[in-house]
Amino acid sequence: MITHTLNETDYAALAVLRSTGADVLEAALVAKTALDAGRGRTRRAMKCIAAGAEALRQQERTVTFEKAVEAALEVRKERRTRTVYDFRYFTRRFMKRCPGLAARRVRSITPQECAGYIEAAFDTPRQRQKARLILSGVFGTAVKRGWCDANPVARVEAPRVVEQQVPILTPQEIEQITTTAETYQGGSCAAAVGMMLYAGIRPHEVARLSWAQVDLQERAIYILPRHSKTGGARRVTIHRPLLRILREHRREDGELICPANWLHHWRELRRAAGWGSPARRWPQDALRHTFASYHLSHFRSYAELQLEIGHRDATLLRTRYVDQRPVVNAEAFWEAKRELAA
Repeated sequence: MITHTLNETDYAALAVLRSTGADVLEAALVAKTALDAGRGRTRRAMKCIAAGAEALRQQERTVTFEKAVEAALEVRKERRTRTVYDFRYFTRRFMKRCPGLAARRVRSITPQECAGYIEAAFDTPRQRQKARLILSGVFGTAVKRGWCDANPVARVEAPRVVEQQVPILTPQEIEQITTTAETYQGGSCAAAVGMMLYAGIRPHEVARLSWAQVDLQERAIYILPRHSKTGGARRVTIHRPLLRILREHRREDGELICPANWLHHWRELRRAAGWGSPARRWPQDALRHTFASYHLSHFRSYAELQLEIGHRDATLLRTRYVDQRPVVNAEAFWEAKRELAA
């Protein structure tokens, strides 16, 4: 039984609590909690309340991860097609493989959670390395929009990637792929295969090339900035075997080098040449790596190869691209199989 007598101050306090519209007991508990946080000092309690209110406002001023992805894609819509494709693919995979991530508020996502998302969504160190960069891009946009205060991915350690040599094609395999290219779909893919093998041009780069960028007189192919993977322009030399192929399959300047639905045809061509089964998988970028190995073995210049292949420096060439041990008769690789027309 409560026997405490209320004075005027107590009644005034009750009136204040009732004016809030909340239950008087609940309002009193809130006031006690604030005073406890302020160590019994009213001014400090008020500062605690103000800090908490600001934190709550910041927490509410945010968006879901899915909305942050949409904003990040909008910012990047003018970038190269491949860049936008990769950004969309990686972010979709994040949301597919990490249940609940799409609806998470970006301000509440921690570095530890980001590390877990990367590990859960992707399997190899190289995938995780790229996934970390793209996830950082999403949060970078969110920081600029004021949806979170800091980029949590900055505190996630980058996966360590140990570069391994990529196998190159043997002379018999080179013969298989080039012969198949001459016969597949009436030779419509022969020029593209020749450019990948004898000029080191990437499959996605050759898909964007037109015959207007091929100068047979100067023996050069011009890769435009918007067509290259790295965004840099480069001039690629047309050597004798490629010159023969391009002369035989030359079309009008306005036409593309590759046929429509190029990536599908490229897969089917490889299958026709004997690759594609579990027992014989196609080594990724095999033609580009074969080109690099034969180029260095014959021309003996990292600097020249770096320019031809479009790398900023020779580090990746030395650690992963070039494997000269399987190179057989490099000089013959660079000779035309049939006599060039005058």
